[in-house]
Amino acid sequence: MSKSEKNGYFLVREEILPEAIKKTIRVKEMLKRGDARTINEAVERMELSRSAYYKYKDYVFPFYEASQNKIVTLTFLLEHKRGVLSSVLNTISGDSGSVLTINQGIPLQGVANATVSIETANMSVDLEALLDKLRMVDGVKRMEVLGQAQA
Repeated sequence: MSKSEKNGYFLVREEILPEAIKKTIRVKEMLKRGDARTINEAVERMELSRSAYYKYKDYVFPFYEASQNKIVTLTFLLEHKRGVLSSVLNTISGDSGSVLTINQGIPLQGVANATVSIETANMSVDLEALLDKLRMVDGVKRMEVLGQAQA
């Protein structure tokens, strides 16, 4: 296995992760929020062994944490009606996201594909909150994270 294969990052849905990894993420969140004072206290409450926690702690983190100070590329399926792309861009701008690129295809059968790359460094909300807002924009039929890169 090459070095680049060993150091890859993947977006994986939480429901397919093993319990030890899910619990490790929850332990890290408990410690960050102050819900537990020590690692021992947090792993006991989550019924996770300390060795499992230490095995995974440096390799797992919530998506919003991984997306800070990154360039995130989003792909949209938008209804072909006036102002939809503008509403998407205003939503990003409203949370202090910096739009780096916009690429929109020609509308076909009432919908258009659009790809938007944003820089997340100075956003006023975490990326998950922004993604939730974007999904709610009137005219957004589908939205997916296409990829991430270091800013």
